[in-house]
Amino acid sequence: MLPPFYQNCFQGQLKKAEYLTLQILFFLLQAHKQVSIESLATVMPYPIAFESRRRAIQRFLKLPTLTIKNLWFPLIKYILRTQFNKHKDLIVAIDRTQWRDRNIFFIGLMWRQRALPLYWQILPKKWCSKIAEQNKIIIPILPLLNKYKFVLIGDREFGSIKLAQWLSEKNVRFVLRIQKGRYIEEGEIFLTGRNVAPSEVPGCTFRKIDVFSF
Repeated sequence: MLPPFYQNCFQGQLKKAEYLTLQILFFLLQAHKQVSIESLATVMPYPIAFESRRRAIQRFLKLPTLTIKNLWFPLIKYILRTQFNKHKDLIVAIDRTQWRDRNIFFIGLMWRQRALPLYWQILPKKWCSKIAEQNKIIIPILPLLNKYKFVLIGDREFGSIKLAQWLSEKNVRFVLRIQKGRYIEEGEIFLTGRNVAPSEVPGCTFRKIDVFSF
């Protein structure tokens, strides 16, 4: 059984038959621990042929209402409203992980020693994300968190000057891990060459650090 606030959200977005299908799929996912359409169609309790059940699941998953913003954001807003204090800092982490052949790019809210997903994308490649992709995944969560104070954290993949400057322009506080060979000038953000020593940059006082923040 889904929690009441899940039910209220989903019933407001889906038709009665669609909501019933969603409930059945939730139950099957929990009971059988399978995510393939064929496996779910095999155990789906519809009195129709296997191929018809498979096509029914496919049609359901292609519904235009099944989007993160339509179904997931209302749940996140409810959790924020009921579980978090607007006057305390929230920690939001950006990361990327490889799951089998899927390159999953996501941004999550730290909560109870877990990362509660806020937004995610499947990147059509196996390598690191680019600045445009990083901006694209951050933009949707800004209106979601506009009434809260939060700090964005990220590992070395996100320790770029371009991202730091873009976050500063958006008034987003951040803590990003950076690679060796980068120097931060007090009060400003600068990037030197990997082998450039602080004394070689005239007129600037740099300190070599592992993390930079704003």
